[in-house]
Amino acid sequence: MALSRISLLTGLLKLASKLSLRSAQNLGAILGLLGWKLPTESRRVTQVNLDICFPDMPESDRKALGRESMKQTGRTMLEIPLMWEWPVERCLDLIREIEGEALLEQYRADGRGLILLAPHLGNWELAGLYFSSRYRMAALYSPPHLPEFEDYMIRVRGRLGSELVRGDRRGLAQLIGLLRDGGVAGILPDQSPRGKGNAYAPFFGMDVRTMTLVAKLLQKSGAAALITYAERLPDARGFRIVIRECEPGLDDADPVVATRALNASVERCVRRIPAQYQWEYKRMRHRPPGLPNPYKAK
Repeated sequence: MALSRISLLTGLLKLASKLSLRSAQNLGAILGLLGWKLPTESRRVTQVNLDICFPDMPESDRKALGRESMKQTGRTMLEIPLMWEWPVERCLDLIREIEGEALLEQYRADGRGLILLAPHLGNWELAGLYFSSRYRMAALYSPPHLPEFEDYMIRVRGRLGSELVRGDRRGLAQLIGLLRDGGVAGILPDQSPRGKGNAYAPFFGMDVRTMTLVAKLLQKSGAAALITYAERLPDARGFRIVIRECEPGLDDADPVVATRALNASVERCVRRIPAQYQWEYKRMRHRPPGLPNPYKAK
């Protein structure tokens, strides 16, 4: 049964990869708009997040932003088969601009390791392909809910030699070794981490559980960090790779200081192109003890 589900899923991905970028984005926008029109969980979570993060925005503007966000998320979902199945060169040809490339070269000049923080903004799969085409790279990932799908995901994401490592003790040791040796590590910094050993820091004004992993990796490896995303350009013109400096304090020994800097770095990028952020994700679900989960019914 599991194998037949995997075969169906990979078959659908391969079929979707036959689309052009414009067709994939148009179809994705239609699916996203349908998810907004219907009483879906994605719409509800999007509205909760936008109410929290943009309380001073007029309600009509928040709804317009939510509608556009769902369309952009639909585009991202339909672009993923292209990023996974197209030849790498064809994917990289979609990159029209690179903003901050001089900053990247500056940080790589001294041979130190580099952590690239890639939030769920724009097309993070293309950002990963771009950097793995240039550097010896490893990326932290969470195993999919279907274990049999993991081999496929590792193969398509690592077809330029990028190594995918799990977020366990062994995987973290691999990342530290790679960074100490001058390599590059990619991390999605805006996930809501599980378990102990993390800290609470404000994200758009609300204290939420935030990973301390980035600070620990920086402290143990001596690496530097930048934040990046692949911004979707209008009219299916392709993408702009954006590379920016992080807020100061990311490597601070105080986990509160470090996580505040991490969330502030992500928030600054999100505010630049808010419609392309994945607002359908329950980023605010883990709050300090005693405070309510905003996604649960009152």
